Amino acid sequence: MSCQTPQTNLSIERFRLNGMMVACGVYGIFFLLTVQAWIFLIQRPRHGGEIADHRCGLLFYVFITFILGTINFGMNAKYTEMIWIDLRDAPGGPLVLIEDFMSYRINFIALVTGHIQTWFMQVLLLYRCFVIWNWERCVMVPMITLYVAMIGLSITVLFQAGINGSFYNNPVELAYLCVEVGHTVIYTILVTNRLFVMRGRMKQVMAQYDSSTYDAIALMVIECAALYSVFAIIFIVAIGMHSDGVVTLCLLSIGKIQGIAQLFIIIRVARGRAAACEWSTRGTAIITGIAFTRDITEGTDTERIGWPEQVSRHHSVVC
Repeated sequence: MSCQTPQTNLSIERFRLNGMMVACGVYGIFFLLTVQAWIFLIQRPRHGGEIADHRCGLLFYVFITFILGTINFGMNAKYTEMIWIDLRDAPGGPLVLIEDFMSYRINFIALVTGHIQTWFMQVLLLYRCFVIWNWERCVMVPMITLYVAMIGLSITVLFQAGINGSFYNNPVELAYLCVEVGHTVIYTILVTNRLFVMRGRMKQVMAQYDSSTYDAIALMVIECAALYSVFAIIFIVAIGMHSDGVVTLCLLSIGKIQGIAQLFIIIRVARGRAAACEWSTRGTAIITGIAFTRDITEGTDTERIGWPEQVSRHHSVVC
């Protein structure tokens, strides 16, 4: 009795299946952090209306990115089922279904929702950067230009995927990822540099000033940016080396990885605001954050320690 084994690539098939399993775990973390962020953000603030306004914006961000991420994950999970169950007798077998996955509308929807989710995430980075830099044009113009370029490349990738069904070995996709990672890295450099400059100024004014708040915020920004950047760089290298298996593995999880990094910051900020109105037994306010404001009368930038009554009136450094 003889049997004929069709030509296949078991390595790519394993990467697809393992990638979906990894994506399930990553989505689980993304889901739990989303719920946690939502719980912290809906807690009613005890002071000031501006914090409440920020909470509404963050709640919308958490909601829309979760919906988009869930659609993306659901479409990928369904297509994984189609590869080995619904379409298992298709000509060429699972390998053809994996390599030509953009021929199916379900995967195009997954790609679109993943890209739109990234747009919202990068907008949040822009807002944080602009607030910390007090909306200075020298920072806003290049960052917005880079963001618009990223959007343009993203639309081009979606257009090519919808028309030609191409994704693997696509130079436009490689350029898009490079610009996106570059945008995140530049944001990290700008924010941390600004924080360290402000820390130095505070130390000049107050010799015994405790800079732990600045250090903690800078470390948080770097850690969260590194979580996504390292994963994205692996994705970029895989595309450049035409490693379709690793590309498939990274593609299924990259959006949720970026979402997790953003949620870490949102949760820590929400927790800090929840405690911003507590008072010590000595009758003095507890320092919980930093607010950067512009002195209108003098026309110069000033730094203020984030006492509760000040934070309630000004933007938070990591809102």
